Parts: sequence; structure tokens; C-alpha cells
Amino acid sequence: MRLSDHALFSYALRYERPVRWSDVTEHAAPLVLLRLRSDCGAVGIAEITPKPTWCGATARSVAAAIEDIFIPIIKRLDLSDVPAVRRALDGVPDNAAAKVLIDNACWDLNAAAAGRALWGGRERIELSWALTRQAPHLMAREAADMIAAYGFRTLKVKGGQGVDVDRAVMREVRAAVGDDVRLYVDANGAYGVAEAADYVKAMADAGAVMVEDPCGFVPDARFRELQARSPAPLLVDFGCTSLRDAALFIEQGARALSVKPGRFGLTVARDMSRLADAAGCASIVGLMGESALGSLAGLQFACSLNASPLPAELSWFLAMQEQIVTAVPKVADGHLELPPATSMASLVDWDAVQRCATAMPC
Repeated sequence: MRLSDHALFSYALRYERPVRWSDVTEHAAPLVLLRLRSDCGAVGIAEITPKPTWCGATARSVAAAIEDIFIPIIKRLDLSDVPAVRRALDGVPDNAAAKVLIDNACWDLNAAAAGRALWGGRERIELSWALTRQAPHLMAREAADMIAAYGFRTLKVKGGQGVDVDRAVMREVRAAVGDDVRLYVDANGAYGVAEAADYVKAMADAGAVMVEDPCGFVPDARFRELQARSPAPLLVDFGCTSLRDAALFIEQGARALSVKPGRFGLTVARDMSRLADAAGCASIVGLMGESALGSLAGLQFACSLNASPLPAELSWFLAMQEQIVTAVPKVADGHLELPPATSMASLVDWDAVQRCATAMPC
């Protein structure tokens, strides 16, 4: 199966309210979509969130890398062998975001060509909801509202607002949602290595079942000691940028990895999860600010996992006012109902892509 043509689209989807991440406050989610068409007529698509501090790319830089570097490479390849395509992409250093788009689009292209269900027979899958940084009472109110509206049973609490504020958030969220909802904390590396042990203990004492990136993680003896001393599993996210990093963290006793198809691509994400499974390390399907389309793509990976101690984090599309899919997936009882589709491209509302378009020289 050979590449016939391709197209790139840039768009932004507005949020219901300004969203405060660890590095920026946003009013809309920036997104880029790649569409590949094969010589047999099948179409595959993929979406990415192009943010310099998240994936080292902008919409323009992703487009330039795809057009100038990678399209000439994949035109020579059989796209039905996606791992081989990924190996060819990885022969070029850096440009991870562009590789992820092509990798994920190739998997979708093959699903479309084969006419097979994306979800492996699954009809629904459990999700968690992420509470981004706000004042404690606002985070608690949002927690209660999202549980009432969608039935989530697990909440990811964004920390990093200072230890006292993070404690207050956990206290107020717990009071708002009761004892039956699981909470875990993501500090986005806000604290120093020397503070990390005390912070993890404080969050575990406040009811966190897992603590993600309390500090910047490096797969070394200090990480091994911190995990060994921690009363809760440490979830490794930002410090793990590759399959090699995953192996190094696992060697140092990592108990959970945040595995993101929107950050690594499905090929690498699957390899990471297999590596983690073999070592008894958990794979948590992490968020990358995806729209409904990107969330559904990531759920292809989530549905392939044998088990995970926490639900997939791919519910962030609920924070957005608009989408580019023909029907927004329904979430009820904390579970998303998976659509009866055999390719992601069949779910795209191309008129909506044009309505939400932003400039991107290609």
C-alpha cells in the first residue's frame, strides 16, 4: 500500500473557560490533523496538539517537517508495515511530533484498508477527568459538577500550586465528591527533588492513590530511592520521552508510566506497554489535550491494554465548546461509548475542520 496524497489542517477548538496548565493559560486548544490517502483509496488520519513546551513543536514546524523531511521518505515505503515505517521515520533525529502524526495516521490507514473495528469489539471504556489548576473551591466545584454530569469515578488532580494549596485542593475535592471517588495528583514537576518525598507523603496522606511528576524525574538511583520510600506509586510522565527512557525507568523500579499515543505514537506506545507489562509496571493512558477525535484515536491503544490501575485520561474534549467529529462521543457512568466505526476519517466533520481553521503555511 503506497501513499497517493496527503493534506494537513490546523484548527483551534475553544474552551468553556480559560484553562490554566503548568506552563500556559489557554482559551482554545491548538490542533493539527494529518490526512493520508493510499493508492487503494483508504484514508487514515491523526491529530496532535502542537505546543512547544509539550512536544517541542508548533503547527508550522510540524507541517514543515512533514512536507520537507518525511513525505519524501514515506512515499518510498509500503504503508501496510507500520513498524517498518516508524523505523524509517526514526532514522531522522528529533521531530517527534511529526513522527507521531504519521505513525498514528498509518495505523488508521491500515484499519480503514482492512475494514476492521478500531476497538477490538469493545463498546465502552472507562475514563477519568483531569481537574486543572484553579482555586481549591473552584476545583472542588468542578469535580462535583463533572461527576454529576458524567459519572466519573476517578479524578486526576493537577497540583503544583504550592504544597499548602495542593493540600487544600485535595481536602476540598474529597469533601465535594465523597470517599468512593479515586484521586491522584499530577504536580507537573513543580517541586524540587529534595521536596519530592515529603510532597508524595502529603498527597498520599490526603488520599492520592498515585502521584505523577512531583519533581523532574531522571531514571537514576535518586528516582529508585524516592519510589522505594514513597507510600504511593510514582507515575512517570515528562521525564520519559522514548522507549529507551521507559526501559531505564523500569530498571530503576518505576511502578507506573504515563503512556501517550498523542506523544509517542501508537507504535512506540504499544512497545512501551509491552515492556512495562513484562516488568510488572503499570501503563496509564495519559492526556495530551486531545479533542474528541484525538481521544478516540488514543482509545484504540487503551482498548488494547490488558489492565490498568487507573482509567484512560482521554476525556479532555469535554472541556471544549466545539468539535470536528460528526457526533461527539457520549460519556455516562464514567464510561465513553465507542462509535461503530472502522476508521477515524469516517468520523471527521470536514466542514467543522474548515470552520475552526487557523492559518498554517504548508
